[in-house]
Amino acid sequence: MKYILMMMGTKSGMDTFNQWPKEEIQAHIRFMIGFCQELGKSGELVAAEGLAGPDQAKVVRAGKHGEPITDGVFPESKEFLAGYWIVDVDSPERAYAIAAKASTAPGRGGAPMNMPIEVRQIMSGPPEEFV
Repeated sequence: MKYILMMMGTKSGMDTFNQWPKEEIQAHIRFMIGFCQELGKSGELVAAEGLAGPDQAKVVRAGKHGEPITDGVFPESKEFLAGYWIVDVDSPERAYAIAAKASTAPGRGGAPMNMPIEVRQIMSGPPEEFV
């Protein structure tokens, strides 16, 4: 079963993160790199990416003739998707365990951040009653 594990962020959290001492930011990044390498070695990692902040985001919709119409940037966003992992695991419990480990990424002074990670199963297709 595939799951997406979504790490949410806030503008205030991102602003605070950017003010951490360089060594603490590096420790956080080392954790994330090692975490992804560990998932890769276990064969559970499908994909993982960190995302640019909302100050670089655009919402796009199709105009009357299909042309892209954009809105944004959104630097005032209260909460945004900061990054994600897609994992392929045998059970929801394993996805939850992986999310819990991601949540322990080091923060200020090396203390675990205990950030919330949203976990959702990836559907393999639409429900059969709609096909």
